[in-house]
Amino acid sequence: MKNKTWGLVDSFFDKYDIVDHHIKSYNDFVENRIQKIIDITEPITIENEKGNYTLRTGKIKIEKPFTKEADGSKSMIYPTEARLRNLNYSAHMYLEMALHDNNSDEEEELEEVYIGELPLMLKSSICHLHGLSDKELMEKGEDPKDPGGYFIVNGSERAVVTMEEIAPNKIILERIDEPEDRHAKAIVTSIKSGFRARITLEYKKPRKSGVFLRISFPYVPGEIPLVILLRALGLSTDQEIITKISDDFNFQMYIADDIQVSEKDLKLDSELMAEMTNDEREEYLRMAAIKYIGNRVAKGMTEEYRIKRAEDVIDRYLLPHMGIESDKRYDKAIYLAEMTEMLLQVIEGQREPHDKDHYTNKRLRVSGDLMEDLFRVAFSSLTRDMSYQLERSLSRGKELSIKQAVRSDVLTENIKHAIATGNWVGGRAGVSQLLDRVSYMATLSHLRRVVSPLTRSQPHFEARDLHPTQFGKICPNETPEGPNCGLVKNLALMCKISEGFDGEEVVNIIRDMDVEMID
Repeated sequence: MKNKTWGLVDSFFDKYDIVDHHIKSYNDFVENRIQKIIDITEPITIENEKGNYTLRTGKIKIEKPFTKEADGSKSMIYPTEARLRNLNYSAHMYLEMALHDNNSDEEEELEEVYIGELPLMLKSSICHLHGLSDKELMEKGEDPKDPGGYFIVNGSERAVVTMEEIAPNKIILERIDEPEDRHAKAIVTSIKSGFRARITLEYKKPRKSGVFLRISFPYVPGEIPLVILLRALGLSTDQEIITKISDDFNFQMYIADDIQVSEKDLKLDSELMAEMTNDEREEYLRMAAIKYIGNRVAKGMTEEYRIKRAEDVIDRYLLPHMGIESDKRYDKAIYLAEMTEMLLQVIEGQREPHDKDHYTNKRLRVSGDLMEDLFRVAFSSLTRDMSYQLERSLSRGKELSIKQAVRSDVLTENIKHAIATGNWVGGRAGVSQLLDRVSYMATLSHLRRVVSPLTRSQPHFEARDLHPTQFGKICPNETPEGPNCGLVKNLALMCKISEGFDGEEVVNIIRDMDVEMID
């Protein structure tokens, strides 16, 4: 039995590498996600009295690592040389760009512009070491048994550790035990192309007369009544709001109470509404709700701007994973209605809240996911800087040049600084760490480490405990002593992380199979 077991382990590692999860994720980031981030970034537009221009972007090209010497010559650089000379092992990125004059019918041809360097993961598809034999690796000064899966920045080896998080795009129900009042939350971390939006729906008994159900999401200060948001999304009438949430009479009474209280906040004109047709009344209620949100997000601005800003915030920052187009508002309303019913079922004891420590409700974010966050923020910094440089050139009457407008160090320094220090976007620290080279086992262990985002100073007894669902996924033995105990974990020896993919792909495959889909 013992021999057969180790034979199974050997055959597993004949097919999979010990750091496959990092390398495959990084390859996907380089081959697909970078281009997707560039494609969804809004084009730069420059408008003033001297001209009206739009910057178009095309395909990105990533070249294998090379270095420029003092005499101006270029030479290929390998990891060993980068370590010895305290250099960055990074790829050079070129993006197709063209500046189009909106007053002209002629379209400018796309030209390749150097935009910066991307730190390169060893043994990834664009690394010089990719696909080399043991003999070839030794000729390049590399250890054939070195697994790769880390970066070299300023000559230091930096490992990006796997981060554990609550499953995105999934409703997580939570009951908060309070001595007198019933209190519960439904939370969704909505993620679209690296952008994260946390939506929290909360049921809490108000101290005075007020709304039970309140919702919060990015760029809207504080909390707003749920029923007002549902009206803004297209569920205009009272009956539609109540019936879409639940058929249960008790739940409908909760919603009816909230509708009654929230109508005072909307400041509705009952006499005017009495003279309207049904369609006019629905549109009036929808606009009243949008104006209420507009007063929160753009207080003191003109009414037209407040309405535009409110609609923009709803489309972009409320459940962005469902789409950011205006025609997705009704779908978002139905999603929130389902979420509300689930929350009320927790309040009434008809449904158990989710176990946040259950591994079904968690996801692991590996190198590709974390680099995607970093690149999205760095690229938006680059586009802002380009916009500033072009506007400055235009105001000075200079001829516009894309190559002069692109300052490549903006993107390079943003990404390099995060990997060199471990300070990631979103205020997280310690995401990248100096690779442990005390022993070969320590290196392998470090590259398979999983870190929880929970604060170390709090007890978090349940989060630190070994959960039954970690069997076969997380090593039950390897965890540090002290404040990190149970929060810093390691993948089990034969654990393989499956890669996520776009849900729309699944829907398209089902459609191609001629399966009848029922809404």
